[in-house]
Amino acid sequence: MSRNGLLAALTASVILSAGSATAQEQSGTAAPAIEAPTAPAAAPVASPPAAAAPVQQQPGIQPVASSPVEAGPSTAMELTLPHDLSPWGMFMAADIIVKAVMIGLAFASLVTWTIWLAKSLEIFGGKLRIRRAVRAIGDAATLKQASRALDRSGGPGALLVRAAEEETALSAGALDHVSGDGLKERVTSRLSRIEAAASRRMSRGTGVLATIGSTAPFVGLFGTVWGIMNAFIGISQAQTTNLAVVAPGIAEALLATAMGLVAAIPAVVIYNVFARSIAGYRQILADASAGVERLVSRDLDFRAVAPATAAR
Repeated sequence: MSRNGLLAALTASVILSAGSATAQEQSGTAAPAIEAPTAPAAAPVASPPAAAAPVQQQPGIQPVASSPVEAGPSTAMELTLPHDLSPWGMFMAADIIVKAVMIGLAFASLVTWTIWLAKSLEIFGGKLRIRRAVRAIGDAATLKQASRALDRSGGPGALLVRAAEEETALSAGALDHVSGDGLKERVTSRLSRIEAAASRRMSRGTGVLATIGSTAPFVGLFGTVWGIMNAFIGISQAQTTNLAVVAPGIAEALLATAMGLVAAIPAVVIYNVFARSIAGYRQILADASAGVERLVSRDLDFRAVAPATAAR
């Protein structure tokens, strides 16, 4: 019995050792079989980088796609900025107060050049007529001769001669009883009034030039201050100090100052030119008045002379 049990144990151990060797061989051959599928499985695992390539390209494409979104506010800001910085473009983009100031200054400039044209023609014609009258009065020996020479002409020179002739006719009845000093005084008074009226008439419009020349710079400065104030308000609202945002408003404000100077400088220069021209006109008018007074005095002296002596 013990021998049979020993044999059975040996037989079992041999069978068990053979089974374990077979299992090990099967496990060794199965490992490549298990690893073999892993190699093809690694390819799909490696393929995600290829598939991930589009995912990696999206960050590069995303700025392009998002650039319009990011560029949206700047584009909108650029659209609101006045790109036309010409004088007309700045005028159209200016505030209503600045526009009113610019329109007023442009109208003042138009008035200045209109007065210059009209007054230049008036002074030229007035000087031409009064010079002719001075020559006619100087060439005449009596007041009647001067009146006949200036019968068909107009202007202050002819008025001076007519006024002296009328005053002499009115005082003719008293000249036989009194001296001619009273007549001379009355003639001088009438002539001085005619001179003053002609000077006032010639000076009309120059006061407007003086007003424009003295006030236009300050009006333009008011428009500039108002425009710069609006520009700083826009800066505070935009919360940016970018020069592209600040420059248009300041340029529009400075345009008002430029227009004020454009209206003021010609007005001052033209006013000074007219002041000198009118002073010369008054001097020629005074010469004509003095000539008429000489004729009146000569006629008074020859009243006491015999006709034959006066003719000689």
